[in-house]
Amino acid sequence: MADNSTDIKFKENSFKRIEQHNVDEQEKISAPSLTFFQDAVRRLKKNKAAVISLWLLALIVVFSIISIWWTPSDPNAQHVAYANLPPKIANGQIPGFTGKANVGGRIVDKYAQAKVPAGTYYVLGTDYLGRDLFSRLMKGIALSLLIGFLATLFDLVIGVPYGVVSGWKGGRVDTLMQRFIEIISSIPNLVIVILMLLLFTPGLGSIVVAMGITGWITMARLVRAETLTLKTQEYVLAARTLGESPFKIAMKHLIPNLSSTIIIQTMFSIPTAIFFEAFLSFIGIGIPAPNASLGTLLSDGQKTFRFLPYQMWYPAAAISIIMIAFNLLADGLRDAFDPKTQE
Repeated sequence: MADNSTDIKFKENSFKRIEQHNVDEQEKISAPSLTFFQDAVRRLKKNKAAVISLWLLALIVVFSIISIWWTPSDPNAQHVAYANLPPKIANGQIPGFTGKANVGGRIVDKYAQAKVPAGTYYVLGTDYLGRDLFSRLMKGIALSLLIGFLATLFDLVIGVPYGVVSGWKGGRVDTLMQRFIEIISSIPNLVIVILMLLLFTPGLGSIVVAMGITGWITMARLVRAETLTLKTQEYVLAARTLGESPFKIAMKHLIPNLSSTIIIQTMFSIPTAIFFEAFLSFIGIGIPAPNASLGTLLSDGQKTFRFLPYQMWYPAAAISIIMIAFNLLADGLRDAFDPKTQE
């Protein structure tokens, strides 16, 4: 069989000499040197939904902090003569904020009927007792966020040390600690909360403690699972060989490497606590009157939803935005801290 292939002839100009500076350029690392957290921040910035959620939550937190010292009016002050006024802004030319309502098939100016002084208006209207809904919403968001942060603090203070000790010790200690967790988790959260509210005066403290009793379990289990993996790593074994105490190993090696898991779980715990408080207040066993939280505002608004829907729309929108923003940010942080994430 004849070979029809032709010989390839190389000429002198077929090759190009590589100079020393070209070799240096090829071996040069073009990407900047980044730490783990710097790389996580870089990944997070690429997630537009997470970045928008972060800024939105920052604005909500600032909004809540301002409400500690200032609100348009006293959120608990009652003006029965101004009850159930619709939203109104300035001169009332913005649709939906005109201060007018449909009464008996006629559009009437509720502010004129109630003889509200000129220049006085309520941005989100008033409730059935004439309280400013905008001021109550500001206080409600602040109180709900405070409950969420305090309940999550229980997760960190109890769950992280519990998980680290359980995973580090192993053996019988780990078995006993996990059986204790299983006993607590077998009791429904709602039952524990109701018992706590019966034993103590209903309020912020009893709600936070009730949620904190069982809220740390998920954090403890996640930290324990990561600790079981980390304690077999070479740098941990080297530290143990050098005689480092377990406390120093935990602070220098375990906690920093657990930070991603802790941060992500914290972002999921905050909205869970906020929603649980809103549920308790909605069914009437949460924050007592006259204090406002998102749950109490929803509870008051649903009573008149058919006739005055705006009283429920605004707190419902607020809790929806907070829940969605926290979950989107948590998803973004999970992807940012996961080195396996494909870009």
